[in-house]
Amino acid sequence: MRLEDTVLAAADRLVEAFARHDVPAYFAAFRPDATFCFYTHPEPLRSRDAYQDLWRSWEADGFQVLACTSSDRHVQVLGDVAVFTHRVATRVRLGEREEDLDERETIVFALEHDRWVGVHEHLSPASS
Repeated sequence: MRLEDTVLAAADRLVEAFARHDVPAYFAAFRPDATFCFYTHPEPLRSRDAYQDLWRSWEADGFQVLACTSSDRHVQVLGDVAVFTHRVATRVRLGEREEDLDERETIVFALEHDRWVGVHEHLSPASS
């Protein structure tokens, strides 16, 4: 199997966990020291724990992922680091309403013990 395919498989597991709102599986796809930059949040999150705290606050406000699909996927493997970019269409519940999001995302993966794990995620709104 090509290295690019193994990165795509790791990305698929991550996206599928997110799409199911499978919180433990989703966060298990990231290293504890992973960082996150979201256009919807005023500052970078410097750890997985910080993101999990933010996630719990969203859930307390009624947040739930209902569906998520990945398209326009690209992988660059640079030794034991890989950069995965894609367009992501997500349907979420925010309290009483549902919303469709169209975003671009970059996830940087590192190869650790024959497993690709997320070390950084950057999310931006997609431009038309």
